[in-house]
Amino acid sequence: MARFIFVTGGVVSSLGKGLSSASLAYLLQSRGYKVRLRKLDPYLNIDPGTMSPFQHGEVYVTDDGAETDLDLGHYERFSGVSAKRSDNITTGMIYNDVLKKERKGKYLGKTVQVIPHITDRIKEFIKNDSSKEDFVICEIGGIVGDIESLPFVEAIRQFANDIEKKNALFIHLTLVPYLKSSDEIKTKPTQHSVKELRSIGIQPDIIICRSERPIPLEHRKKISLFCNVDIKNVIETVDVKTIYEAPISFFKEKLDLQVLNYFRLKSKRPVNLTPWKKITKIILKNKKQVNIALIGKYVELKDAYKSLDEALTHGGIKNNVKINLLRIDSEKLKVSEIKSKLRNISGILIPGGFGKRGTEGKIEAIKFARMNNIPFLGICYGMQMAIIEFARNKLKLKKATSSEFDKKGLHIIGLINEWTKDGKKIKGTDKDLGGTMRLGSYDAKLKENSKIKKIYKKNIIKERHRHRYEVNIAYKQKFEKNGMEFSGLSPDGELPEIIELRNHPWFIGVQFHPEFKSRPLAPHPLFSSFIKASKNHK
Repeated sequence: MARFIFVTGGVVSSLGKGLSSASLAYLLQSRGYKVRLRKLDPYLNIDPGTMSPFQHGEVYVTDDGAETDLDLGHYERFSGVSAKRSDNITTGMIYNDVLKKERKGKYLGKTVQVIPHITDRIKEFIKNDSSKEDFVICEIGGIVGDIESLPFVEAIRQFANDIEKKNALFIHLTLVPYLKSSDEIKTKPTQHSVKELRSIGIQPDIIICRSERPIPLEHRKKISLFCNVDIKNVIETVDVKTIYEAPISFFKEKLDLQVLNYFRLKSKRPVNLTPWKKITKIILKNKKQVNIALIGKYVELKDAYKSLDEALTHGGIKNNVKINLLRIDSEKLKVSEIKSKLRNISGILIPGGFGKRGTEGKIEAIKFARMNNIPFLGICYGMQMAIIEFARNKLKLKKATSSEFDKKGLHIIGLINEWTKDGKKIKGTDKDLGGTMRLGSYDAKLKENSKIKKIYKKNIIKERHRHRYEVNIAYKQKFEKNGMEFSGLSPDGELPEIIELRNHPWFIGVQFHPEFKSRPLAPHPLFSSFIKASKNHK
């Protein structure tokens, strides 16, 4: 039977519950145990797919096509275990499931309530599909005391009783702030957070204290005393310079050993931190830098492109260089400014996105990369913008556009049912939008002697998609005659997956999101190649 670890947070959000969970997962794996990570989000949306990146950060996509919270990206990057649809659930999903059952009469006329019906559904999610793991780590989103998270906290309280407390461990992550004015570290917020948690019926077994400064022993003893937690289980985590220091930090604090001690288990093998030490050394101490421009419309919020940021870092690790990332708002990027803003840039990346805003800035930046032989990587929407730029400026199809943001003009990008059905062009409708989204892992067949095949060293690749509009295959011959190869297609040859320029040092666009499969210990080959080309650009 799996043992369950529940991670809650207090005082403020964004303290690092996801990174703490992911780091603990790696340490337990390194000690010889099999681990699964899950996220329970308290917001009412069915999934984060329709939420603005400005509010919630990026939408992460799993192999099986689930749109999830970005913390699942941390889980995958640290543990190397691919997440599933069954590893993320929201309050919206929970209520949706329960209300569907009620409408079908599954509750036999009973009054449907938060307890037991909502909490029972949460418990069902927690234990589902977890028979092969030694540990299941469940992170509860938000903070203790939020009205939205109450059903989840109540559910994990019940769950611990159901499986016997010896099989469940509660970790509470809190903020221990430093007040500059009085030069003091304050433990009171942690005390109140734990008091709130205990009032709901949960006594934390381990407290992780997030602080910008080391916490003196006397303060840790105070937390131990007032929160009724053994001093050994008051774990300090001081702000790190890179997230990849986190496993090293928690190892020093013996978090994994305290977890094993709680469950009366022994380590099967010693922890190997050498890869993480090597990574942090490259990131923090390497003087060699490469300047990459990330041009998108969500650059104001760093988490909007979280997986991309990390994948670029991974590419830097592979090439032993530090990535200096310049974030440029495509909506504010003027043609007259492009030359000056991109003067010292060695590589340009256009990420995924939706809608018309910022498209012209992206197209002009792509033209600059193409004309000046600057390494370019276009991802999803970025590839589509590269197609439009090439069509307008090289093929002289001045009205080339996408039906996503322009219902007139020449649609070289569109909903698949807008341009092909039984060999005839038909017109799609807004009702078709949900049904045409491609989500999750799909195959792509790579062209012989292409740059992309040399990068992947495979004939068939599997990558994760999240998009609705496709490149119209009908224009393939016209593009290839003028120097743009369609070097990757869907197995049936109908959907362009990868494009590359023949007479360019490194110019590649992909319809999928390779950043979702990049890992610090196993950088994605596409990002490794992109950074290598950027490193060599002069």
